[in-house]
Amino acid sequence: MHKFAVAALLSCFLVSPLQAQDGSRGANEPPEHTEPFPNLAIGSTRANARTSFEKAPHLQRAVPAKEMLKQQRRLDRSLAALKSERPGIVDAYVVTVALDSDPVFAREAREAAKVLSRRYGGEGRTLVLAGPDGRHDDQAKGSIRSLLLSLASVAELMNTEEDVLVLYTTSHGAKVGLVNHYGDTEYGIFSPKRLKSVLEELGIERRLLIISACYSGVFIPQLANADTAILTAAAAQRTSFGCEPDNDWTFYGDALINRALRKPQPLAEAVMATSRTVAAWESKRRLLASLPQSSIGADADVWLSDLESRMPQTETQPVGRSSAEN
Repeated sequence: MHKFAVAALLSCFLVSPLQAQDGSRGANEPPEHTEPFPNLAIGSTRANARTSFEKAPHLQRAVPAKEMLKQQRRLDRSLAALKSERPGIVDAYVVTVALDSDPVFAREAREAAKVLSRRYGGEGRTLVLAGPDGRHDDQAKGSIRSLLLSLASVAELMNTEEDVLVLYTTSHGAKVGLVNHYGDTEYGIFSPKRLKSVLEELGIERRLLIISACYSGVFIPQLANADTAILTAAAAQRTSFGCEPDNDWTFYGDALINRALRKPQPLAEAVMATSRTVAAWESKRRLLASLPQSSIGADADVWLSDLESRMPQTETQPVGRSSAEN
């Protein structure tokens, strides 16, 4: 395996046991990571490895056939329940996805869907891709495949020139993109280039993209444009924090979703408040600053103003716990 592949894939991984003290596993517990991440790069050179990662390789191995069928049926039910767009109204389609089986990500994706749906009027147009989180196991799990199918389905329902995609992803990250890692059965890299090409293919022009992962700033150069608002948990060369499996939130998810976006304040103000909160938590623990990034395109103000003019004017209270409280 080429050294570049190993370094890129293992930059921000926590292999965490999820077993009880007696060695058993609780109900609704996701599978733990016990085996090394396989080589997804094609060829042995650094250039070939990066090319492979940019194409978003996705590997499944030893997935039981019954589990595959169960997941497909769950996804089909969720997609069938989504409402069509309303002509003349800027509708928000909210998609939240946990791409790693460490349960903090599934918990974060579930609650993020509630907060974003309430803020942007996404009732009936919200989709959660989050596997078991130790408490629940009732949603299709997140993967590169389920995310791509969901985006394609949403594109068919929405008016791609009028409506808005609100996408929240939470996972571990690498310098080549988001890491899809489910137990020892599913592996993948979802690159900025691949996300850009998919959104362009589907014609989704208006989008609020929130990427919570280490090194997530790598998505901004590829995806920033006049009609896009993109927020990331970290700069392209920095890690983010709080992804311990027992948490309900990462630092960034807690600061942005669980606190700032529960308040009836404009997105730009929420972004600044998030950066201040995260910086304070990191400084207190003497952590190297993650430096959350943002880019709000000039034309995004048009649809943001429309959506935010209808957001609830009452604040909701934070829920759950993050490692920022430790």
